[in-house]
Amino acid sequence: MPKATAKSSSAPARKGKDLVIVESPAKAKTINKYLGPGFVVKASMGHVRDLPKKGMGVDLETFQPDYEIIEGRGKVITDLKKLAREADTVWLATDLDREGEAIAWHLKEALKLPDSRVKRVIFNAITKAEIDKAFENASTLNMDRVNAQQARRILDRVVGFEISPVLWRKVARGLSAGRVQSVAVRLVVDREREIEAFLPEEYWKIGGIFSPKDDAALRDGWRRYLGEGSEDGRTRKDQQHWLADHDAFGAELVEWNGQKWDSIDAKQARDVAEALGFVVERVDEVEDPEGKGPQKVSRTLVGRLGAAPGFAVEKVEKKRTKSRPPGPFITSTLQQAAASRLGFGAGRTMRIAQTLYEAGHITYMRTDSTHLSAEAVEMARTFIRNNFDDRYLPESPNVYTSRNKSAQEAHEAIRPTDIVATPERIKHEIGPDEQKLYRLIYERFLACQMTPAEFDQKAITIAATTQNGKALFRATGRRLVFDGFMRVSGISSEDQLLPELHEADSVFPVDVQPTQHFTSPPPRYTEASLVKTLEELGIGRPSTYASIIDTIQKREYVLQMDRRFHATLLGKVVTDKLMQAFPAIMDVGFTADMEMKLDAIEEKAVDWVKLLKDFYDPFHEGIGAALAKLEHAGGMASPYVDEETGAKLVYRIGKNGFFLAAESREINVTKPVDAFGRPTVMETSQYNCPLSGHAMIRRKGRFGEFLGCSGYPECQFIVPLGKDGEPQAPKAEPIETTVTDEKEGKPMLLRHSKRGPFLGSINFPKNRSTIQVKKLPEEQKQYIESLLPELRRRVQEAYERASKMTGKPPESYGTLPELTIGRDDSPKPRSKAAGRPRKTSRAAKAAAPKAAKPTKTAKTPRSQESSSAA
Repeated sequence: MPKATAKSSSAPARKGKDLVIVESPAKAKTINKYLGPGFVVKASMGHVRDLPKKGMGVDLETFQPDYEIIEGRGKVITDLKKLAREADTVWLATDLDREGEAIAWHLKEALKLPDSRVKRVIFNAITKAEIDKAFENASTLNMDRVNAQQARRILDRVVGFEISPVLWRKVARGLSAGRVQSVAVRLVVDREREIEAFLPEEYWKIGGIFSPKDDAALRDGWRRYLGEGSEDGRTRKDQQHWLADHDAFGAELVEWNGQKWDSIDAKQARDVAEALGFVVERVDEVEDPEGKGPQKVSRTLVGRLGAAPGFAVEKVEKKRTKSRPPGPFITSTLQQAAASRLGFGAGRTMRIAQTLYEAGHITYMRTDSTHLSAEAVEMARTFIRNNFDDRYLPESPNVYTSRNKSAQEAHEAIRPTDIVATPERIKHEIGPDEQKLYRLIYERFLACQMTPAEFDQKAITIAATTQNGKALFRATGRRLVFDGFMRVSGISSEDQLLPELHEADSVFPVDVQPTQHFTSPPPRYTEASLVKTLEELGIGRPSTYASIIDTIQKREYVLQMDRRFHATLLGKVVTDKLMQAFPAIMDVGFTADMEMKLDAIEEKAVDWVKLLKDFYDPFHEGIGAALAKLEHAGGMASPYVDEETGAKLVYRIGKNGFFLAAESREINVTKPVDAFGRPTVMETSQYNCPLSGHAMIRRKGRFGEFLGCSGYPECQFIVPLGKDGEPQAPKAEPIETTVTDEKEGKPMLLRHSKRGPFLGSINFPKNRSTIQVKKLPEEQKQYIESLLPELRRRVQEAYERASKMTGKPPESYGTLPELTIGRDDSPKPRSKAAGRPRKTSRAAKAAAPKAAKPTKTAKTPRSQESSSAA
């Protein structure tokens, strides 16, 4: 156990315990278990200082930043200063990456601590052994790492603050651009345009089902099995299982008359199929109005197997193959596996991993290195030796190298801290999501130190001679003969099993089927594939992948549908403008090169100020030129024409985004569009307005979807829709009060939420100030209580209107306001970045009695800079 620092004879004696500062309360709680009574562990709640929210905050001559205490961190700093004054030593135990180093430095600066009283401790896992080791080997702050992070933060601030105003003037206000985020959007937009430009080509395959037995009942059973399938048909896996159970297998035509089979001719495919015994009964054609080229018509040859030529095995090839276990997880591969196997988004994966790390279950989860410590490898090998037979333990440890050249090999891959802590053993200590992710990490780590799986791979070539020529079919399959690492990770092979056949053996056709196919465009990105591409191209770093993906979705540059990213019209327009104005910034190679230069600040002590200056001077010169050459996005051509007037429609931009309007402003025609620029059809709901009786129309506004009266503007009744698409109670009309907002000096409104009554700004949403009613002075509290009966009446009226519209009882929409203020009744609004502290208005602070305890600050996410980098 680490010991508190001995008192220096030259320094004044201090009465307090040594102070250990970490980022989060959960981390503090875990570390506190391992430290002795001479320490007090406190959380900084993430970053405590940052560039100001408004203004550049950077001197563009010297590139010195003007940091300020983050709003809501004042009390944290005050409390830490008090503890630091009483402590001989302050141990900065923030995370081991660059951002953690920067947080530690900001803490030292904010607390005004001399170097002599500060020690830096880093650990890859929160376990007793790692904590003891870290405190015994404490060091000083690594300023090269701090400067690397400062340079990244300042560079992103400069790029964002200088490029975004260009978008405000040429597209719409409120838009933003980022050094890394914008390049990620470009990847999605480029892929979208590849898909749009793709013209499919038609080709035909001829498949065959064969059996060693000539069995008419098998042929009938196969056709009956296919006919009894669902509307979507039997899956390939289902078919393979059925065939294996009936000693049959599938094969595909690979050669015809000595030439590779590669037919784009439907007639030729039909002729060959008929020569092989297929009898065409009819041709079904289905038109697809959205299909391109030959894909506009899909054809299916419906028929049966008739008199077929003789088929015999021409060649049998066998070989033993091995499948090596994949390496342990790094940040990107963990996000990819969690997305594909668990359906977790990158942000969700990292939040769950953070919880597991802070609880001491896994090592640090932001890493790009597949390196494993000798102790970790031996831990895994000992577990395998004790729980599996000798075949599962390789003679020497498996070693994995990182594909990423910039990977920091001093870091470790993501792994469990204790291999004995199996998923079953700790499942009662963690939540359901944590259980799923921990199992993924645990099994990957254990499997990576096991022997390869082994398969017997077989390929059978089947020949048939017809009147029109010779056909060769090929069937492949493999059989697992030793599971190896798959004993832990699970069997991933779905190959078909082939019967034991020899050359010259006769086989008998069960079915022959010609099928039409079309070449496919490149697939849209999923979260997993986008993370993989960002990593391969060197865009961003492990700590930024989740925030990049989160940011581009929040700004509605891309939308995720069926777990795949689609570029929106806004994303395309913004990307086009940035490509036109700042081609270097949007260049993938340039972005990756800049990442390497930023890494060099830490690794090679490169002058970070010079790097920023070398970038900024030519970049800044291009801002004016960009404004001069860019045209405003309003008035862009569209492929649509107004059906009534015949007027050509163009895209224009309003306060709620894009819409279609006649190219000639003399023609008063406008049409709403969806996120992709397609005209939207007004969707009438099943409900009628309880005030006017008109139909309620489904609409979308700045706060989400809602139902609005079709009698607008005469009737302005609206009802918000919940996440499930069901109508909610309309907002009760607020009551203007005499309590003023100190920020604006205007009257505040008494409103109602699910948590009860509260005071909010009259200028919401521009001003989001709120006041907790229970924290008002007694006189004002009594005044607000006098208004509660009227607020209650208005809320009741809103519930009754919703009830009249939907037929549900009024009480199903919520509870009525209490007539006495006796609890914390303010709403707890979610901030723009999940987890950021809830803001309390100046008015609330001023009005609150001195005896009232200040509102507790909510936890801030670890990666504030990461979101800035995006």
